[in-house]
Amino acid sequence: LGTDAGLAAFFEETAKHGKDAKLAANWVLGEFTARMNAEDKTVARAPITGVQLGQLVARIADNTVSSSGAKKVFDALWSGKSTHADDVIEAQGLKQVSDSGALEQMVDEVLAEMPDQVAQYQQETDPKKQKKMLGGFMGPLMKASKGQGNPKLFTEILLKKLNG
Repeated sequence: LGTDAGLAAFFEETAKHGKDAKLAANWVLGEFTARMNAEDKTVARAPITGVQLGQLVARIADNTVSSSGAKKVFDALWSGKSTHADDVIEAQGLKQVSDSGALEQMVDEVLAEMPDQVAQYQQETDPKKQKKMLGGFMGPLMKASKGQGNPKLFTEILLKKLNG
């Protein structure tokens, strides 16, 4: 960021609107820079402004959209299909479900459908193996939530339910 004045200014604008400097830096140096390089564009000619990327970063930071959903929003902004992250999130149904009651109900349903895996998890004493086994529950949970469940909350609820 320090050697490119245009990129530094873009980052400042993104961080100002994104409210999370580290996340803003990750997006500016990651997705944004990669796309600029792939299409041989300069910051000045990029189809996304720092304000737009900042709005997207803010939605990632407040858990409105998942990181995979954010990539879809970024693509839509870059291609000019929309000028505002919130519009894309709404239009494409990418809003992440963070209602703990709704997520808890999904967890209960998935655990009820997987009694053998629940028993295996609860009998396992190695924390590393237990952590790996959690992934076996996440697939069905993400399917139940149509990919919109907040993975962090799903994990918290799962651990609470599985560890009693």
